[in-house]
Amino acid sequence: MWGVTTIASVDATALAARLRLGVTRLARRLRQEAEAGVTPSMLSALSSAERQGSLTMRDLCHVEQVQPPTMTRVVAALVEAGLVVREADPVDGRVAWVTVTPEGRRLLERSRRRKEAYLAKSLRSLEPEELRTLEAAAEILERLTDAPSGARS
Repeated sequence: MWGVTTIASVDATALAARLRLGVTRLARRLRQEAEAGVTPSMLSALSSAERQGSLTMRDLCHVEQVQPPTMTRVVAALVEAGLVVREADPVDGRVAWVTVTPEGRRLLERSRRRKEAYLAKSLRSLEPEELRTLEAAAEILERLTDAPSGARS
């Protein structure tokens, strides 16, 4: 279907541009499937808190790669929506712990189901060879995103 491609014939810069555009468009489309009233920043922080378990505001800032004032606003919105609780550390009152509530877990599950349903519906329109190609690409993308920044797999 695609022919034989050698490393010498691949323009890595052009491929990078196409991948960036495709991934950006797909990410935008998936964000549109998210719950109404939940910003991408809120959803990302909520997902990180769920994945990591209870974590400190400082750790959440590190994971999300944002500054404390930004995370304070995001967590305040999550608390107001009942999606997380923020509690002071019993030993060090300067430290705040963030924990996902049951409602936050339900919201994440709904959001994931909606996004996966959108993708599954789109994938059903593809040919078997295209699906195999995307399956291989998914494995490669997982390796690329799991590798430390700047490292090769």
